[in-house]
Amino acid sequence: MISSSEYVKENKDRFIDELLRLLKIPSISADPKYKQECLQTADEVKKALQQAGCQQVEVCETPGLPVVFGQILKDAQLPTVLVYGHYDVQPPDPMNLWNSPPFEPKVKKTQEHPEGAIYARGACDDKGQFYMHVKAIEYLTKTDQLPCNVKFMIEGEEEVGSENLEHFINANKEKLANDVILISDTGMIDKDTPTITTGIRGLSYVEVTVKGPDRDLHSGLYGGAVANPINILTQMIASLQDENNQITIPGFYDKVRTLSAEEKKLMEKIPFDVENYKSSIGIKDVHGEKGYSTIERNSIRPTLDVNGIWGGYIGEGAKTVIPSEANAKISMRLVPDQDWQEITRLFKDHFESIAPASVEVEVKPHHGGQGYVTPVDSIEYKAADKAFQETFDKPAVPLRSGGSIPIVSMFEEVFSSKTILMGFGLDSDAIHSPNEHFGIWNFLKGIETIPNFYHHFTELQQNG
Repeated sequence: MISSSEYVKENKDRFIDELLRLLKIPSISADPKYKQECLQTADEVKKALQQAGCQQVEVCETPGLPVVFGQILKDAQLPTVLVYGHYDVQPPDPMNLWNSPPFEPKVKKTQEHPEGAIYARGACDDKGQFYMHVKAIEYLTKTDQLPCNVKFMIEGEEEVGSENLEHFINANKEKLANDVILISDTGMIDKDTPTITTGIRGLSYVEVTVKGPDRDLHSGLYGGAVANPINILTQMIASLQDENNQITIPGFYDKVRTLSAEEKKLMEKIPFDVENYKSSIGIKDVHGEKGYSTIERNSIRPTLDVNGIWGGYIGEGAKTVIPSEANAKISMRLVPDQDWQEITRLFKDHFESIAPASVEVEVKPHHGGQGYVTPVDSIEYKAADKAFQETFDKPAVPLRSGGSIPIVSMFEEVFSSKTILMGFGLDSDAIHSPNEHFGIWNFLKGIETIPNFYHHFTELQQNG
């Protein structure tokens, strides 16, 4: 019987070529100009699922971009694994920082990836990672080794908040019914450390506008007598954190869950070198909330960050104006048990309350979601751990991630099933940034490992 590693070796060139073709399509969900490209990508995902052996595949319409559904039903008595992924990608801006065009994928060898890495927008987040699952199912179907039922739900709006997914799920509960949800939209600590992400942070994302005069004003004639919206906005933002880098919004920390003694011990086992961390992103020192380590700051503590800020004249040369308004986009990463809608309300109330009477403030909520924690003693976690042990010859490390996948908590609420996050990317893969890439070794290792999960989960589920 052919093993997954043997199958990967025989087909790796084809797998890579197929992924490169998928990465050429600019499926940017945030920009309506790319709607047709997103629809084209959905069709390509449909074809890939059909070729992998799915019996029923369809592109399901939503009020926004479609969801691609596929399934293989072997036996109603067998457990069902639902694979989730997304085919949409982040905008590639700023374009001038890319070393090669974002939608002309290139394979480049680096010190970290001597086998080569694919450079393209979406290479790791999430086209390369969900495509591992498609190829893993191809292996299991072509070799007649699929031990359970499998369903795919690949959406096109994850990068804009999955605003239509909850409605789609609630309208298709029976179609999507499952025993476990399997996702690869996270990463590993390093290539030698298999990692199961056991926690992700929630998210509240808002846009703020500070309005002053009804038009741009001459800064000489009006400067010093009229509030400058940019000055006011930056002062307001600066006040949102104190000298210890703690967030000053009243009630912000009220529901933050503290770690248990067991969870703290698990965190201490995570291999982490702060010097390597600093050098990997080109900084001289770390920064964050006083009293917490770097690995705690970016996983188990909430944050507030300005993601974009603009206003006034930013063209070439000088133009001395007091702008009529200034704007910023702000994200807050949240931890259990913070509720993203409550945090959004707290932010809005506080930000409006600290505005001086000389300006008007508008807070526009965008999207958000809850955090999520997977128990390490569950059947689902044990199956993932066994899967990693087979291909890495060592147990997986549980890791609380700083990122957000807002729909995960909603999955458990709707389906009453756990989610397992088996990611194969690396922190250095530059997701959401210029020069995003995904190691070929990581891509192929995922295809080799994922089939093991199906076997171990089915065995553990049937044996109780």
